Amino acid sequence: MSTLTEYKCPSCGGALEFNSQVQKMKCPYCGSEFEMEALKPLDSETDKPIEDNMKWDITSTDEWQEGETEKMTVYICKSCGGEIIADDTTAATSCPYCDNPVVINGKFSQGLRPNVVIPFKYDKKQAKEQFKKHLTGKKLLPKVFKTENHLDEIKGIYVPFWLLDAGAEAQAIFRTTRIRKYSDKNYDYVESSYYDVYRAGSLGFEHIPVDSSTKMPDKLMESIEPFSYEEAVDFQTAYLAGYLADKYDVSVEESEQRANNRVKNTIGDALKSTVTGYDIVTNQQMGVQLYNGKAVYALYPVWILNTTWNKQKYTFAMNGQTGKFVGDLPLDKNALKKYLGIITAAGTAAVMCAAYLLYLL
Repeated sequence: MSTLTEYKCPSCGGALEFNSQVQKMKCPYCGSEFEMEALKPLDSETDKPIEDNMKWDITSTDEWQEGETEKMTVYICKSCGGEIIADDTTAATSCPYCDNPVVINGKFSQGLRPNVVIPFKYDKKQAKEQFKKHLTGKKLLPKVFKTENHLDEIKGIYVPFWLLDAGAEAQAIFRTTRIRKYSDKNYDYVESSYYDVYRAGSLGFEHIPVDSSTKMPDKLMESIEPFSYEEAVDFQTAYLAGYLADKYDVSVEESEQRANNRVKNTIGDALKSTVTGYDIVTNQQMGVQLYNGKAVYALYPVWILNTTWNKQKYTFAMNGQTGKFVGDLPLDKNALKKYLGIITAAGTAAVMCAAYLLYLL
């Protein structure tokens, strides 16, 4: 058993080995040789702790221009407290998130102005059609559900997002294991060799999305992603005409940790993917340093429909840019039993689960 630090060959990237004949580190792949003294700096890299420096230097925020918000109104939801923004021609009678009544709060209060917006490409009529298509072919859907849902209440809303950009440099040490098995006529052997493998690299990140509305369920937004940032345009209040817009209630500073986790996981996986030729690879330690961090405040288009059946609320959402539609549907258990017919009690649960999964597809 041994614990070693692996050194990569600067010429070809192969793992260097100590050659006893020349008393140097030698690459078995390209034949390059290196003096032991030249590799000392790498020892210090693996010995010292690796620390994070993931502070964002966020300065790119816009302010509203004078007179730009004069025709904008804020609606306050009595139930969830959400602030819904609309132009003065758009009436909001219920909250797009919880479907409870809203009241007019008055003129729009100042705050950060969105930098960009992805305009709606699907209108309300198309959103209704997508919803009906979502219900088509669902044999186990309660019939009354199709007639009781309120299609006219589907709402187009711009959901606020922070889009974070940054460069990242990372250093990581991985604990690796090579396992060799062999036998003789008497015994079976397992030889394990352990190595500390050092890696370093950099990646650029653009438009890391962080939902800045606590009222929009993160899982729902993730389900209708992705949005194409290439179609984003500079924000103008005219894009709000006929639609609602949610006002952010999560600051960019509060969003940094979610962005940090995404950066660290992504660059960590990228470095780990370069550690090959081992049977086991585990993370030992890693540090990430960020630079040139900035934020863009964006509005993404979403169609939302809330409907209630049997005292349970169902929420549906559609990507207003791509048309992707998601939402859970109720299951008519009586129709399921009738559909399956008479089956043994032992097999009922398994068959019902299988049928329900097929129903959701």
